[in-house]
Amino acid sequence: MGEFMPRPKTLGGESNLETPVETQADGAPLFRISDLSAGYDKKVVVEGVDLEVRAGDVVALIGPNGSGKSTILKTITRHLAPLAGAVELDGREISRWKTAEFARNLAVMLTDRPRTELLTCRDIVEAGRHPYTGRMGTLSPDDHSRVDEAIKTAHVEELAERDFMQISDGQRQRVMLARAIAQDPRVLVLDEPTSYLDIRYQIDLLRILRHLAKSRNVAVIMSIHELELAQKSADKVICVKDGRVFRAGAPEDIFTRETIGELYGLQHGTFNERFGSVEIGRPHGDAHTFVIAGAGTGSAMFRQLIRQGKAFYAGVLHEGDIDCELARDLAAECVAECAFEPIGDKTIARAKELLVHCARLIVCPAAFGTINARNAELVEFARSHGIEVMRACGGGSEDSKYA
Repeated sequence: MGEFMPRPKTLGGESNLETPVETQADGAPLFRISDLSAGYDKKVVVEGVDLEVRAGDVVALIGPNGSGKSTILKTITRHLAPLAGAVELDGREISRWKTAEFARNLAVMLTDRPRTELLTCRDIVEAGRHPYTGRMGTLSPDDHSRVDEAIKTAHVEELAERDFMQISDGQRQRVMLARAIAQDPRVLVLDEPTSYLDIRYQIDLLRILRHLAKSRNVAVIMSIHELELAQKSADKVICVKDGRVFRAGAPEDIFTRETIGELYGLQHGTFNERFGSVEIGRPHGDAHTFVIAGAGTGSAMFRQLIRQGKAFYAGVLHEGDIDCELARDLAAECVAECAFEPIGDKTIARAKELLVHCARLIVCPAAFGTINARNAELVEFARSHGIEVMRACGGGSEDSKYA
């Protein structure tokens, strides 16, 4: 990832003024939204929004489609005028900033794509330097250097001389990020920046944003649908639902089963905070399969059974085990013992009560350890009751394999 040259601190007039402008007090919010109401044609879409963003923060807006996330972003970028409330950059209402001055401090990457004719990707990135040029719009050698650096940082060198309209949506997304970087902002606002990107470039983009925030002290505000990426990249998460801020906080406080379920109105699935993903829920009907798992050996089998529409029991697992976390979401019942404790009589008895009604037992671990040794009793119990014992593929035993 390319390193950044020191950004010019300028306020109007010609570019590259040497006098730095540092108006933000230490620890004070760089960007502040107070009781904001926003919408279109005087119709309120979202209201009562309060938000403080400090330099170096990465803030993610999440929530259902149509909840008001994009409306908030378009208002703080001056694409929409606030219907009520205040939006301040460096303690000054954003409407009071001159256009070029505002553009030198805040860059935008929206989902809308510019329609261009005969412009290369480099031309698009160079547009990010226009707030720093004079009236003629001529780029200086320093501007060209910053464009080169932005192209390198966004990893779009191979696209630089190609026609912007003849590349894919995902490639255009990366070029637009390079343009925003070339603008050298203090605040970067992005609306669904991971849209159109494959997983490699989603990760790449978020790494770049984290780099900008932590090494350049850029405040990043973005809307995002990929919850697992928001959970791993944001310092602060804003939940928007039904035109209001439903909840706000650190990722560890927001990405819980209860909060995400309520935010999105999940009825047939659950959010698994350990995996950072949504599970589609249990199949209907009686369970005729019991799965012995543990230490992550059962996760693939659980999901395979779910895809096949087969309800199942899981056990005996231990509280805190990754398989136990997933089985609570997917299994008809998860038989669990206290963490770090050997399997007790009551727990093994409950497992046998469920197992006796099953047609098959699937064993995922290749071997049992000290605290889960009594799972071997379940294997012998199954054989003595005529229940088919199967090993998950890779388990390695004389039993038949479940593939």
